[in-house]
Amino acid sequence: MGDGITPRTFKHLSAFIYDQCGIRMPAAKQTMVEGRLRRRARALHFEKLEEYCRFVLGEGAGSDEVVHLINAVTTNKTDFFREPRHFERLAQNILPGFAAKRRQLVRAWSAACSTGAEPYTLAMVMDDFAQANGGPDYAILATDLDTNVLATAQKGIYPREMMEPVPALLRQRYVGMGQGARANEARIHPGLRAKVGFAQLNLMEPAYAIGHQVDLIFCRNVLIYFDKPTQKKVVSRLVECLAPGGYLFVGHSESIAGFDLPLDSVGNTIFQRR
Repeated sequence: MGDGITPRTFKHLSAFIYDQCGIRMPAAKQTMVEGRLRRRARALHFEKLEEYCRFVLGEGAGSDEVVHLINAVTTNKTDFFREPRHFERLAQNILPGFAAKRRQLVRAWSAACSTGAEPYTLAMVMDDFAQANGGPDYAILATDLDTNVLATAQKGIYPREMMEPVPALLRQRYVGMGQGARANEARIHPGLRAKVGFAQLNLMEPAYAIGHQVDLIFCRNVLIYFDKPTQKKVVSRLVECLAPGGYLFVGHSESIAGFDLPLDSVGNTIFQRR
């Protein structure tokens, strides 16, 4: 296996990745990208990484290998109850507001769900509120570009230590801890898994075919990988999917200031559609 790829090839590869999924790959990330692609190059029996990249950029550009390429280079950090103030606000203010309006069903969308920690956290919070208050019922759509992480999310099986941020009462109700040979595993209860539907979706698509407008959109810690023009396009499309009065959550390190959209800031990185 050759050591790496030329700067020229990396520039072409970066442009290709940007066109496919809007993610920027500056020259500083070349070593990281090379490391992640070596496994794919070996799997396809390319002796040199340069040869693999030329294949993907050439005759393989329309093949299934593009999916493997994007899966390899996307970052999938995720934790249960990540940025917990969002979930506190949801439980203490937003869901009570829907209940006060006698809403029968609240629809939520986790728009970059990775391995599933975010949508299952949403499900725990929404289910806990519904049980304590006699509703509203809820439905969660969870999407991601990466087919590998979606497969993991659908199984709902995680390393036991990932459950440490989950409050004890919710962990007891919604998570089964493995025994014996599986003592290091934790499994989301089937009833909760059934409330979450998973699907592949590329945020670079010109429109998001998610069916109904939704009341809650969590699109957190993904905008940081896009440049400003792409961020604005993505958020504009997200807003089209958000019902009037619905809420958009972005990551604490992200900003949508200056996008001139029908959104009002109602909390730290929480916005409500007019």
